[in-house]
Amino acid sequence: MRLDWAIAVIVAVFSLAEEIGGRTGEPGRAHPALWIGLAVASAALVAVRRRIPFAALAAYAVFGGMAIPLSQETLGAWQFYVELLLLFTLMAEVPPRNWRTPAGLALALGFVGLVVFTDDAPIGPGDVAIALVMTSVAAGAGFAVQRHREVAAQAQERGALLAREAVNEERNRIARELHDIVAHSVSVMVMQSGAVRRCLNEEQAREREALTGVEEAGREAVHELRRMLGVLRSVHETEVNAPQPSLGRLEELVEQVRVAGLVVKLDVRGEPAPLSAGLELSAYRIIQEALTNTLKHAGPTRVVVTVAHRHRELFLEITDEGPAPGHEVPGRRALGHGLIGMRERVALFDGWLEAHPLPEGGFTVRATLPA
Repeated sequence: MRLDWAIAVIVAVFSLAEEIGGRTGEPGRAHPALWIGLAVASAALVAVRRRIPFAALAAYAVFGGMAIPLSQETLGAWQFYVELLLLFTLMAEVPPRNWRTPAGLALALGFVGLVVFTDDAPIGPGDVAIALVMTSVAAGAGFAVQRHREVAAQAQERGALLAREAVNEERNRIARELHDIVAHSVSVMVMQSGAVRRCLNEEQAREREALTGVEEAGREAVHELRRMLGVLRSVHETEVNAPQPSLGRLEELVEQVRVAGLVVKLDVRGEPAPLSAGLELSAYRIIQEALTNTLKHAGPTRVVVTVAHRHRELFLEITDEGPAPGHEVPGRRALGHGLIGMRERVALFDGWLEAHPLPEGGFTVRATLPA
């Protein structure tokens, strides 16, 4: 609205300057008040043209059509510019599918007639051609703006859809991995309960019955977990029986990316404390995704991976020496599925994640997981 009113003020100043300062002294100028009123009304229509684009252009055509026969005078330059602005707005704001009749096109052509033909003298073919070209350019520019908005909206919608799909895919992957861990832990509990039950004496019937109930409930839980895993797994997954990775397998991961071309330095600090299997898995995946992103977007370069065991938290930092800012696509890493997965895994443990390019070049990922 501020921009529209600013343009309206400019139109009012320009039109009034022409009517009051430039045309009042013309011979036969008998109706200056009529044109001054038309200038003020035109400025008001410019201010509201986005909200009522069709009505604004129609009202302007009526005002101009009435002013010419009443005053027996020609149109000034400002009327033509206002018509181009209103026509541009109409084409930019109103989708063509909403035009049920060719009224808009007829109105535009009629307005060209108002501009080109006057009562004083006929205008040459060159003037007609210039008016038609300028009107066509204004209408075409408005349609181009409208089309650009539609394409941008569609691209934004597709981007949001892809982001949602990436989040859902990563959450399913995390769920599958955590279900594997839970199923393994419950299986161990069932086996330990069975071992304890077989060690009981015959007179410990109540204890044996309780442990039997624990075994049966555990087996049922494992069965349900396996069934859920079958639903969560996609048909393309092959590592069904592969062991879940942990921080103890970081050296293997580092060797793999070294073969791919990265120069990796692994720095483990602090005294390793016992961590849950889910947290170790998430930490491993965060480092894995960060190294994969480096390979994708920075190519062979140097990377420092820091794993710090702190008091009741695990700190991760992966920093590469990739291209300086401006040599890679801005935000490309930030929109990738890898960082989406990192955010989901950090959020699972109420942790903290930071990922951004460095001023001197390269990219850093820092994560803190409460332990």
